[in-house]
Amino acid sequence: MNTKFLYFLLVIIITTTSISCKKKYEGPYQGFDDKEDHIEVYKDNGTYIIRPYSDRIMETSFIPKGETYDAASHAVVLSPNVTAEIKENKKTITYATPGIVAHITKEPFGIKYTYKGKDLISENKGYIKTDSTEILDFSLDKDEVIYGAGARVVGMNRRGKKLQLYNRAHYGYSTHAELMNYSMPLVLSSKVYAVHFDNAPIGFLDIDSKGDNTLQYETISGRKTYQVIAGDDWKDLMDQYTDLTGKQPLPPRWAFGNFASRFGYHSEKETRETVAKFRQDSIPLDAVILDIYWFGKEIQGHMGNLEFLADSFPTPKQMINDFRHKGIKTILITEPFILSTSKKWDEAIEKGVLGKDSVGNPFRYDFYFGNTGIIDIYDPKGKDWFWNIYKEYTQDYGIAGWWGDLGEPEVHPSKLQHATGSADQVHNIYGHDWARLIQEGYQKDFPDQRPFILMRAGYSGSQRFGMIPWSGDVSRSWGGLQPQTEIALSMGMQGLGYMHSDLGGFAGGETFDPELYTRWLQYGVFQPIFRPHAQEHIAPEPIFHDQKTKALAKKSIELRYSLLPYNYTIAFNNNQTGVPLMRPLFFEDQDNKEFYEMSYAYLWGDNFLVSPIVNPGVASMDIPFPEGTNWYDFFTGEKYEGGRYTSVKVAEDHIPVFVKAGSFVPMVSPVLTTENYSTKALTLHYFHDSSVVESSGKLYDDDGKTPYSYEKGKYELLNFESKTSPDELSVSFSAERGSSYPASDRSITLIIHNMDRAPELVDNKNLSSTWDEESKTLEIDINWNSSEPKTIKVNL
Repeated sequence: MNTKFLYFLLVIIITTTSISCKKKYEGPYQGFDDKEDHIEVYKDNGTYIIRPYSDRIMETSFIPKGETYDAASHAVVLSPNVTAEIKENKKTITYATPGIVAHITKEPFGIKYTYKGKDLISENKGYIKTDSTEILDFSLDKDEVIYGAGARVVGMNRRGKKLQLYNRAHYGYSTHAELMNYSMPLVLSSKVYAVHFDNAPIGFLDIDSKGDNTLQYETISGRKTYQVIAGDDWKDLMDQYTDLTGKQPLPPRWAFGNFASRFGYHSEKETRETVAKFRQDSIPLDAVILDIYWFGKEIQGHMGNLEFLADSFPTPKQMINDFRHKGIKTILITEPFILSTSKKWDEAIEKGVLGKDSVGNPFRYDFYFGNTGIIDIYDPKGKDWFWNIYKEYTQDYGIAGWWGDLGEPEVHPSKLQHATGSADQVHNIYGHDWARLIQEGYQKDFPDQRPFILMRAGYSGSQRFGMIPWSGDVSRSWGGLQPQTEIALSMGMQGLGYMHSDLGGFAGGETFDPELYTRWLQYGVFQPIFRPHAQEHIAPEPIFHDQKTKALAKKSIELRYSLLPYNYTIAFNNNQTGVPLMRPLFFEDQDNKEFYEMSYAYLWGDNFLVSPIVNPGVASMDIPFPEGTNWYDFFTGEKYEGGRYTSVKVAEDHIPVFVKAGSFVPMVSPVLTTENYSTKALTLHYFHDSSVVESSGKLYDDDGKTPYSYEKGKYELLNFESKTSPDELSVSFSAERGSSYPASDRSITLIIHNMDRAPELVDNKNLSSTWDEESKTLEIDINWNSSEPKTIKVNL
């Protein structure tokens, strides 16, 4: 018999046997295999790989027939750390951790996810292939509120929208913007779970736009992988999601101070004069930001020079050094575009660091700033070339932070090719990997310095690179101010806890509106970064305005500095737990459905309730106070009962801010720069309330500079506890110190609020105290060495 015929017959027999062995079932379901750390479920059109990461996180990938599994994720950093138990009967397979469970129904085929017995989400049609895209299709409950999809201005609830996943700037936006700089393939549900679609290429999130209770993720290519993340409550969900995608490193402490920034300072002389005026007016300042004029006289034609323009900045090293001696850091803007008219164009061509066309030549195109190429950060040559520029200015000039602008990228033609794929395949992760480039560069070349990375575009998990995002080119108008809380709250829920706005507004504005400017800065006290920034025809810096506006701005900035101990502590909490600094009210009162779509009031850390003023001429506001506790006006001490709306009069010099009963709020006297910051002299406010039997608070302290200070044992954590009985209040102090942090003496002024009558110290040990009948506060001066616990007792 012919040998070739025998071989062909053998192949047919083996193939037929393989198919018949695998196809044990009629219909879509074809069987499953239990692997070491996952299961594989076979369908007629492909294979599901289901892998648990923890008892709260389950990952599912669908691999269509003819495709191979791509294990690479741009978002996930967590390693699987749980085992799952598999059970099968005639109708179903369950793949169960102690918490999250995948339920596979064989006929009709379906996958459903539950957590501790509660339904989360289920696939509806599952995988769908169209002519140009691939879709993952899910069912939603009819009354779920859905958050996520990145930065948008469409309301907190994204349901009813089909949202494009394509990072694109929206210049001068105000009260509506469906597409902005920072999109994310992530949704979160009012049922306290999240679904992250772990795929970089561009696409869409259709969140029930047809009103048929359907969620669809649609993409042009790539992985059909998603993670379902569950939580016991919202804080737990934030912790789980940021375990999956990475925790935000603690920024340098100076980042919580005031910035001088505009578009832009044209010269060294102008920059020096601006910094000097802040000092002259005794207004705190920690950083100055140089926009594009540091490398060019005009807006157009110079992008990519990336070197100081000598006639405008004759002695930049000396200027930066002079600022540093005053405690003021210098930040430079950079962009990923190298114009063909720039000084570095020839070098970029010679080094081969730009994105290419289909035949391997540099891809050139026109946009607002000129004719350009874009740095290919996916090519090791491009990545190294770009980092070496950052390295030179950090090392030789003393630049303390970096502003990465236009990183969507702003213009990114589909035909442009990067080393790892087309522009459309990497567009949404370009900013993400640009931040990675800088952070990894710091880890290699400046391991003792915390990076400051200001960018407006990124991807899921960009927080782990230390990215500090801002909300783009917002309109300088009341309409521009109004959605800022929505953007920050939404992004905080998606892992980006430092989303903030250009205070005062950036784009346009024909005349200066002092009320708008004042209210925006007052809101800025209680947002993650305090950075006024705007087009220069109206000055964004308070020093250039009338005396009243300047005085009100100075008061806000000084309050910002006084709150540094509190703000730095909630930043530490974000670093450890992923819980954002700004939080929706349902983080406090999860069962109140009225809070599900509310963004005009929010929580600042665990203790503050803030409601910015976003309209002119407001005389009073209805404040929604979460149930279960009382609240106190931070400025007047007036008491408000939780679980109701209360009309509150508005003051000119601050926005409505309230403190939860039982809160500890550590503060310091304002300093001109955080270089002078110290916790050796503290004012500790305790908001006493007879309904609060026990409460606690803390203050985190380190040197403000060393990366991973907590993990290195270079920290101190001061703990405060209160216990209240009908007759006595006790306030206790204790400290936890890292192995490389010494105990220290502190002078603490403890101010106990809401004391209705003159109290008496118990066993005062020479403590001095003062009771103020008008403010109902008791002030106690305490000297405390943190090596020993201390307790203060007060007879009520």
